[in-house]
Amino acid sequence: MPTSYVPELDITPLLQDDDIHWFQSQISILRWMVEVGRLDIYINVALLLSYLTSPRVGHLEAVFSIYGYLKSRTKSTMVFDDDYVNWNPSDFPTYDWTDFYPDAIDEVPPNAPEPRGRPVQINAFVDASHARSKLTRHSQTGILIYLNKSPIIWYSKTQKTIETSTFGSEFVALQIATEMIKAMKYKLRMMGIPIEGAANVLVDNDTVMKNSTIPSSTLHRKHNSICYHYVREAVACQILRIAYIFLDENLADMFTKPLGATKLYSFCQKNLY
Repeated sequence: MPTSYVPELDITPLLQDDDIHWFQSQISILRWMVEVGRLDIYINVALLLSYLTSPRVGHLEAVFSIYGYLKSRTKSTMVFDDDYVNWNPSDFPTYDWTDFYPDAIDEVPPNAPEPRGRPVQINAFVDASHARSKLTRHSQTGILIYLNKSPIIWYSKTQKTIETSTFGSEFVALQIATEMIKAMKYKLRMMGIPIEGAANVLVDNDTVMKNSTIPSSTLHRKHNSICYHYVREAVACQILRIAYIFLDENLADMFTKPLGATKLYSFCQKNLY
């Protein structure tokens, strides 16, 4: 869709019943395209999903725009690479968390089989577009999780709460990513796949990174305390470790808001061929 188009502010006429059913069917098709790897249209489809019950003419035209984009880019293959990412250890500082979360441990399922084979590395990019919705001011979460260099999970969804700051929306996104990583580690362990240390999580908010990784940091926003302690405890358990990344390098940014063609292409070429 055009980057200037805002679905929530669309005031074009409502669709008639037959057109509503057709719109819903096309959104379902596009949603499955996203599931099988068309990451480049994910945010556009995610934004239109909110209007399945009462779509407008402008929303239908946005669907046509997405199909026009797909028609000009019919060949797209997702790249799966089993190589490891060589992270710089200095980007992930370690601290003693004993005084803050003394009982925090990374629990291994007692009935998990013995790990065999080559360990896998979990890498994740997390981002949030603060107050993206111009109508309700809800933020948009974007998450992209890799096993080694292979994309496995991609996620784009409007947050349920209205956050008053970028800090809050980023922490909500980080909590969701932590839950996903915990679930993925459980599945891998139950399949007997060894995991290489903590998951590597990249965020583009330096304040969130420091509050998550430095034990002595304090939270001045009680509203975010649950997300804050949930993420910090996961860091203390060595379930994940967090590092800062520049905004232009955060691949999850493509799931939080519509991007221009140049930036979208630069992100897509890292996952799609």
